[in-house]
Amino acid sequence: MDKEKYLDRIKYSGKSKPNLDLLKKLQKQHLLNVPFENLDIHYNIPIELNIDRIYKKIVLNNRGGFCYELNGLFFELLLALNFEAKRISARVYSQEKGYGEEFDHFAIIVKIDGEEYLSDVGFGDFTFEPLKIDIGKIQNDECGTYLIDKYDEKYFRVNKVENGKITPEYIFQKEKKDFNDYQEMCKYHQTSPDSHFTQKRLISLPTTNGRITITGNKLKITESGSTTESEIKNEIEFRQHLRNLFNIIE
Repeated sequence: MDKEKYLDRIKYSGKSKPNLDLLKKLQKQHLLNVPFENLDIHYNIPIELNIDRIYKKIVLNNRGGFCYELNGLFFELLLALNFEAKRISARVYSQEKGYGEEFDHFAIIVKIDGEEYLSDVGFGDFTFEPLKIDIGKIQNDECGTYLIDKYDEKYFRVNKVENGKITPEYIFQKEKKDFNDYQEMCKYHQTSPDSHFTQKRLISLPTTNGRITITGNKLKITESGSTTESEIKNEIEFRQHLRNLFNIIE
């Protein structure tokens, strides 16, 4: 992996001292420039937990990916920049089904000056900056207000707070995981009809004042609190949007 090309891909230039300020900048730049997307699943292209393949897809071919790819590669960048980081397993919350299986989601814990931070560039609509693992403390981010608490004796929980209502995002443990540990769930999310990733193609990218998302044949653009939605009529139009809105050329 060429870390300089990776930094160019996320449009980051500046100091690379491994501190909290750098982590914040890297996470935000990654989110603004690398989309969350599941297109390979709908192209019937297998997604493998192979860093060289993921690097080629995201950095050299200007694509995005889902959590195993995005956080998998971002983790390698953090190590290359001398951060103290570890892969962790998370279980995503669904109002219909509760919490998913272990390794349902890949996230990262970064330790800086004795403090732990939850870093995540692979969860779609989430925080621009890492969240300090500070139990019970409200944390304000450009993308919203969040709270980390204890779910039970084993798990921590990340919640989004809106208008006084607390909604779980996912639960996680702090134990260090290996990349191959996610293999079974990575395959599940590509192949199972029960996975939401197999239901519809999805590509989403935050902007400095909103978000651009394609779900199935729907284009949704939110800008400064105003949202417009339109239907994508055909594949030609879909590929035009990929190129013009996400800089992806297929």
